Amino acid sequence: MTTPQRKIGSGFGARSTTEDVLDGIDLSGRTAIVTGGYSGLGLETTRALAAAGARVVVPARRRAAAQEAVESIEGVETDDLDLSDLDSVRGFAERFLDSGRKVDIVINSAGIMACPETRVGPGWEAQFATNHLGHYTLINRLWPAIAPGGARVIAVSSGAHGMGVRWDDVHFERGYDRWQAYGQAKAANVLFAVHLDALGRDAGVRAFAVHPGSILTPLQRHLAKAEMVDAGWIDEKGNATDPTFKTPGQGAATQVWAATSPQLTGMGGVYCEDCDIAEPATEGSEGGVHAHATDPEQAARLWALSAELTGVDAFAAAT
Repeated sequence: MTTPQRKIGSGFGARSTTEDVLDGIDLSGRTAIVTGGYSGLGLETTRALAAAGARVVVPARRRAAAQEAVESIEGVETDDLDLSDLDSVRGFAERFLDSGRKVDIVINSAGIMACPETRVGPGWEAQFATNHLGHYTLINRLWPAIAPGGARVIAVSSGAHGMGVRWDDVHFERGYDRWQAYGQAKAANVLFAVHLDALGRDAGVRAFAVHPGSILTPLQRHLAKAEMVDAGWIDEKGNATDPTFKTPGQGAATQVWAATSPQLTGMGGVYCEDCDIAEPATEGSEGGVHAHATDPEQAARLWALSAELTGVDAFAAAT
């Protein structure tokens, strides 16, 4: 059954924290995979899930840095994963499958934003490749461990998803714009969740896309200080000046809520923000989800393109 794209009155909001949304929730015996789970919102997510009793696997491109970041958190392990390298993605997935474990939660939190033009693999644009294709491949490779437990898969998107997918040039071979490329990758994250939910719901697997809000994290590593000052995000000393910005604990709350809340039982395929299902975006309004990002036809089109590019599709035999 399709879940309506409208608020459910969760009782939480923009200032809710991971502690708030996990109050009374016991994740003992559950296994979560959090990409990027050693930095920024990912680290806050790892801490929160582990504190609620989950066993958390943090696959990372910089495994030594990841190990250092999470070593004091009980119940967390690290592994190697470079989302821009599909051989690395396959290697991590095979190691996890070989462990015989099922996974209950996958949070695709890792990502890059507004980076200089970078090519990976066979010449793919790095933001689309890392933020979308790497995670697409990861979930399809892990599918044998995801399906049996009726897992939830969370795709971390952004308000930038409104820029949409550049269908005739997804790799920006005809002129690179770092923000348009980022927006495309974030739109792809939403479309991915929409189609994964449609494919996986009969197996009990539900998928959600989330917008964490605006937060100062290492995600801004490619932005010059002057650029952020001019945007009104920070002052000359690096302090946040935009009152709408969230703390990392508030920013991570929506993805944790989407991954664990009993309020979402039987739901999926929707875009969430501020710890609730978002409303459709309207002209001139702040927030919400744009119609193109939840369009089932565009979601199926992106899935087919991703399968063609990566050579991976866990559902190919069933479709």
